[in-house]
Amino acid sequence: MKSPIKLQAGQPGWSFKSNRVQGFLTRTGGHLAPVVFKLGRKSVQPFSITPWAKESLPAATPTMLRVARGDFFCAPFGGNAAPYRGEQHPAHGESANRDWTFESLVRAGGTTTLHTSLKTRVRRGRVDKRLILRDGHAAVYSEHVLSGMTGPMSIGTHPMLLFPDRPGSGTLTMSAFKKGFVVPGAWETPAAKGYSLLKLGAPFSSLERVPAAAGGTVDLTRYPARRGFEELVEVISDARLPFAWNAVTFPGEGRVFFTVKNPRVLRETVLWFSNGGRHYPPWNGRHLNVVGVEDVTAYFHLGLAESAKPNLLTRAGAPTAVQLRPDRPLRVAHIMAMAAIPRGFDAVKSMVPAKGGVTLIARSGRKVFAPLDLDFVQ
Repeated sequence: MKSPIKLQAGQPGWSFKSNRVQGFLTRTGGHLAPVVFKLGRKSVQPFSITPWAKESLPAATPTMLRVARGDFFCAPFGGNAAPYRGEQHPAHGESANRDWTFESLVRAGGTTTLHTSLKTRVRRGRVDKRLILRDGHAAVYSEHVLSGMTGPMSIGTHPMLLFPDRPGSGTLTMSAFKKGFVVPGAWETPAAKGYSLLKLGAPFSSLERVPAAAGGTVDLTRYPARRGFEELVEVISDARLPFAWNAVTFPGEGRVFFTVKNPRVLRETVLWFSNGGRHYPPWNGRHLNVVGVEDVTAYFHLGLAESAKPNLLTRAGAPTAVQLRPDRPLRVAHIMAMAAIPRGFDAVKSMVPAKGGVTLIARSGRKVFAPLDLDFVQ
C-alpha cells in the first residue's frame, strides 16, 4: 500500500482505525496522538499534545520536543546529554526524533496493523514499530522490535495524559512495586527557571507518601495538583508478577485509562508530573495538567550513559538497561487501553485476568470488564 500521509496537529503522519479506536502516528519521531477511544456513546482523546505543536520554534529546539505528543518509543530513553562509548544519541533516541519509514497498513480479520520502521545510525540497527487495533477492544497494542544492535540500551514508552483542569480529577494507581525513588538530581532548579518540591533522591514505598523537600510528604495519586511544579519519580516493578499495570481513574468523567506491560522487559515506571513548573522556552509555564506514565528500563530521564553504569536503582536490584545482541532481536510490547466505569468506581485497586480480557476492581468494590489480549505482553 502507498504511504497514506495526512496532517494532524502540525505534523504529517498516518491514520489507522478499528471500530473502537482511531489513531494517528507522526512520521517524524513516531509519536502517537491524537488517539480517540469509543467508550459507549462517548469518544475520548486522553493524550496530551503540547501547546506549541503548531508554533514556529527556534532552530535549536530538539525535534522530539517540537513533535511531543501522546506516546513515543525511546531508545535510548532519557536526555542522553553524556555520550556513551562514542555514541551521542539525541534526547529519547533516534526513535523519538528521526523520520520513520512506512511499511504497511493492513486490515484483516477484525485487526488493523500499522507497521513502520527505522534504520538507526548512531548505533546501527533497526527498530520495527507495529501498532495494532482489534475490533471490540478499546486498546492500542504497541510493539517495538530492536534488531541488529549490540550492547546496553535504556528503553521506554512515554504516554502523556492530559487531565481535566480540575484539582484531583484523576486518581493514579498501579500494581505492586518493590521500591520508589524521587529523581536524585539534575532536575528543575529556580536558577534555570524550573521548580520542583519533592526531596531529591528520597526513597518511598507508597505513592501516597512521597517525601517533600520542605518536610512532610506529598500524595502523588491525586492529580492535577501542585500547580507551578514539575516532579519526577521512578518505581521498581515487581518482576514476579505475570503482568504489571498502571491506571488513572476519572470518576467524574466515567472512564479509566490503563497500561499493561511485562515487568521482566520493562522493569520500572517513571512518573512525570508536569504542571506549569518550567518557565523556559518552549514550556513558558503553560504545560499544565499532564502526567507521563512511562514504562521503562532506564535510570530516570538521564540517558544511556547513566543507565548503563551502577546507579541508585541498580543498587536496589533493578536493571536500568537491557543487553542487546544482534542475533537475538528484543521485542518490547505495551498495551494502552480505556474503559467506561460506573458511578461509585473510585480508583483501580486490582486488575485480574478474565476470559477474553481483564476485570478492573475498584477500591469501592465496583468491577468493570475490559476486552483485552493479555498474552500480547508475554
